[in-house]
Amino acid sequence: MKKLFFNSFLLSSVFLLFLFSACSSSGQKEQEGSEELFVASVLTPVNAFTSGIEGPAVDKNGIIYAVNFERQGTIGKVTPEGEASLFIELPEGSIANGIRFDSEGNMFIADYMGHNIFKVDMATKELKVYAHNGDMSQPNDIAIDSKNRLYASDPNWKEGTGRIWRVDTNGEIVLLKDSLGTANGIEVSPDEKTLYVNESVQRKVWAYELLPDGNIGERKIFIEFPDFGMDGMRCDKDGNVYITRYGKGTVVKVSPEGKVLQEIQLTGKSASNICFGGSDGRTAYVTLADQGNIETFRVDIPAREWEMQHK
Repeated sequence: MKKLFFNSFLLSSVFLLFLFSACSSSGQKEQEGSEELFVASVLTPVNAFTSGIEGPAVDKNGIIYAVNFERQGTIGKVTPEGEASLFIELPEGSIANGIRFDSEGNMFIADYMGHNIFKVDMATKELKVYAHNGDMSQPNDIAIDSKNRLYASDPNWKEGTGRIWRVDTNGEIVLLKDSLGTANGIEVSPDEKTLYVNESVQRKVWAYELLPDGNIGERKIFIEFPDFGMDGMRCDKDGNVYITRYGKGTVVKVSPEGKVLQEIQLTGKSASNICFGGSDGRTAYVTLADQGNIETFRVDIPAREWEMQHK
């Protein structure tokens, strides 16, 4: 009788222990999985920006900036909650495309109409020409390295060609590569050994060897797509590359080896560029030309540029 009671007690204890363990495990999984990743939602109202919305970038305070707010030739700013307003107006005749921030918090703007790179003092909003080159078709997207050197794509849409330029910290512009396809999105890898450049019309992404002096060496195909175009790109701190698929309405996350890991569906179709911010560098912001707005989604790894800003 005692033996039967002991066995029943033992079985009951084991069952309760298993039930508690299962509930704890389930709760942990539920807590870990409570954040929905790679699911896009609308951040700003449709048509708050023009169809020229591009060049998103986030400052150290988490404010998002994008070009052509309400009308061409402006820069808008957006809070993480989605409240958009005018930040600055560019000189008459200038229209911006790419935006980046350097390690000191200065904003750089590619003015494709004026063939300029503008520099903006964020405290005073003072805007000045940092670099100018009339030989450019246009400075389009820009990337930046830890030495604050800029890299600019230069597409000639009419001819279907493009170039890559480097802008040094003294404002000098150096031609790095000629005779590309329509060079568009551009980004530096976290280890700064690779410069990624995509060709929108040709649907190819190239990986150039990036040398310590800021020059580029050999190149190889990183990834190419059978359909739809490409636009802006950004890396996370692990070297994965997020590429906007213009016309397809998606963003693809590609491993450093060139393998597609995720494809994020957006509401809009004309995804023109992407950047990252948020309190942890894991919030993506995507500009949509057909919607004139910004969409957002959460990712699993902080962005390269966010890590650089918050060192």
